[in-house]
Amino acid sequence: MDNEPEVKIIEDPSEDLLKKLDVEKWSIWEKEASEFDWYYDDTEVCYILEGKVTVHTKNGEYKIKKGDLVKFKKGLSCKWEIEEDIKKYYNFGIEI
Repeated sequence: MDNEPEVKIIEDPSEDLLKKLDVEKWSIWEKEASEFDWYYDDTEVCYILEGKVTVHTKNGEYKIKKGDLVKFKKGLSCKWEIEEDIKKYYNFGIEI
């Protein structure tokens, strides 16, 4: 059985981890406060630079904020509720 969480949040990850992942070389995505449905066709890892969002899934909700390192599981369907304009580094197909 797959015990991997649908959303994994690491609050205030260490500088060593961020350097190991080479986060600063990832692409940046920005979006204003809004709501939309989303589907992850690959694993995504992101590091939140600004903002706040609640991600709603069939199993619950996840509060994500500036400074969080987040992994979204491949195959996840969810709704993003951006409460404060978001800016994040992101990358696909990696593990944390």
